[in-house]
Amino acid sequence: MKTVGWTIACLAIFGSACFAQDIAGDWQGALQAGPRQLRLLVHVDNGVDGGWKGWLATLDQGDPGARIPADSITLEGGDVKIGVAQIRGRYEGKLSADGSTMSGTWTQGVPLRMELKRATPETAYKHDSKHSVQFVTVDKDVKLEVLDWGGTGRPMVFVPGLGNTAHVFDTFAQKLTPKYHVYGVTRRGFGASSAPASGYEADRLGDDVLAVLDALKIEKPVLAGHSLGGEELSSIGSRHPERVGGMIYLDAAYVYAFYDPSHADAQSLQLEVPDLLKKIAQLQPGNGPADLRPLIKELLESTLPAFERDLREQVKMIDLTPPAMLAAQSAGLVPLPLNAIMSGMQKYNKIPVPILAIYAVPHDLGPQANPDPAKKAAREAIELETIGAQAKAFETAAPTARVVRIAHANHYIFRSNEADVVREIDAFVGGLK
Repeated sequence: MKTVGWTIACLAIFGSACFAQDIAGDWQGALQAGPRQLRLLVHVDNGVDGGWKGWLATLDQGDPGARIPADSITLEGGDVKIGVAQIRGRYEGKLSADGSTMSGTWTQGVPLRMELKRATPETAYKHDSKHSVQFVTVDKDVKLEVLDWGGTGRPMVFVPGLGNTAHVFDTFAQKLTPKYHVYGVTRRGFGASSAPASGYEADRLGDDVLAVLDALKIEKPVLAGHSLGGEELSSIGSRHPERVGGMIYLDAAYVYAFYDPSHADAQSLQLEVPDLLKKIAQLQPGNGPADLRPLIKELLESTLPAFERDLREQVKMIDLTPPAMLAAQSAGLVPLPLNAIMSGMQKYNKIPVPILAIYAVPHDLGPQANPDPAKKAAREAIELETIGAQAKAFETAAPTARVVRIAHANHYIFRSNEADVVREIDAFVGGLK
């Protein structure tokens, strides 16, 4: 009995020892999501106190540079657990004795089997985008990832939407290099760029782009922004119109890029909530003017009615949004940079530069679209009204702007309607001085 007990103890010791190894590095695997495979990359680094840290990237959803931070990575014995709270995902697997694979389950709503293999120079996923990468210092201890796809002709600088990196343009940029020298900037807080605790106000983000232009000696470029990238464009165009030759808004000329208070829009709440809170705070004793009557009059006659109007518009959109999309929108935690950017939005209403604004209206929601024809039609009707009003206001305020509307295009309009967007860009840039 003593011999058997000693044998079991030895097996336990050696079994633990065989798993006490370094899991730092890149791990890659694939999930079978319906008819297609989604490749995942998990990067693990050595953390503090002997722990681990890392991030997750999806390589088949359009932005290989977007990194979702892992909140926890543990290795106990041979059991590996990785938690990604931002998307409410987790991986639980078993490390092989030779440390080359992890076999387990990825769970994000439903569990899916996935094997992660340690990447080697020979097996690492390859990306066919032809770009160089450099890091440009734009602020104290802040460096931004800048991609250069090369090309000849006028410089064109792309700014991605919220949550994306410049890599989201990897495929599209290569369609433009025959005529333009194309760059992309990953804003602070995302991808490989620095993620400081502050500096996410709209004009600061615009200044970051200007710092990149200065560092690379890019003069009078055409700036192109997708989605929230329109915020940086409007910040630069409204304050420093002499720095750019033109600007292209790719489904990006919404309230964060051009604010028009005259029509109802659920997105306006992003800008109106901070203003409302500031005005309400002034009602507290000692926080506002001695005579509160003008402030109260403004709240009653203007601020609160507009706020109520936009709240009702948001409720309409929520009622008509597919449940799967609502679940996806609320599935994870909002990380610091996103919160800070949403809080740091500003109102722009004068942008005196040549402009091309391309809207997707109504949007194609893809596989998440509501199967109910009546609800789908109602949602499209609201978009035609609200986005149509936004586009019209933009045209009115910037009469020299070319505003294009593409029906049933995806929000990533440079993918869903690539040929249309390239054609409009060529016509716009060809008409610039």
